[in-house]
Amino acid sequence: MLLPFIRTLPLLYYNHFSVSPDSPTMSPPYSLEKMTDLVAVWDVALSDGVHKIEFEHGTTSGKRVVYVDGKEEIRKEWMFKLVGKETFYVGAAKTKATINIDAISGFAYEYTLEINGRSLKKYMENRSKTTNTWVLHMDGENFRVVLEKDTMDVWCNGKKMETAGEFVDDGTETHFSIGNHDCYIKAVSSGKRKEGIIHTLIVDNREIPEIAS
Repeated sequence: MLLPFIRTLPLLYYNHFSVSPDSPTMSPPYSLEKMTDLVAVWDVALSDGVHKIEFEHGTTSGKRVVYVDGKEEIRKEWMFKLVGKETFYVGAAKTKATINIDAISGFAYEYTLEINGRSLKKYMENRSKTTNTWVLHMDGENFRVVLEKDTMDVWCNGKKMETAGEFVDDGTETHFSIGNHDCYIKAVSSGKRKEGIIHTLIVDNREIPEIAS
């Protein structure tokens, strides 16, 4: 179950050091270094891959820093208002993400992530209904294939694939290639209203088991 991140009183650590006046490289007599203000980390599975979102919040300065896959997306050093939100975009499709900062009581804060206006939990629940995901190992590499069922777009390791659709006797096939390997996703009716269409990935005439999105 996905739970919001909660942080209480901030902790400060300081490193003190001195240098000789005769040192060829002069430095201040001491340096103050605060420990990391990392308060929350989320892994978000999108069609182009799993993205790591990290959030730093300085509860004394109000500092806010957002990293996506290790790259700094937002940095605000001084914020008088400690609560609020930060909005940014994730992945190749520029999916909208928002971090909400809420005070619980006293010096405790709660951090929640929204994707496309939904809580991360609800977004992932909906995504499991609208996408299929397969992971396979070929030629010494791992490949993550994602089908977006509403558009029939196919992604592999962060890249949107060129596909060709074909009607067959019992449904449709969406063809594409991974390196020298022939792949297609077959769509057939389950015959049951609740199950709808069943999608199966075939690579080199071998069926690949689906994983949870």
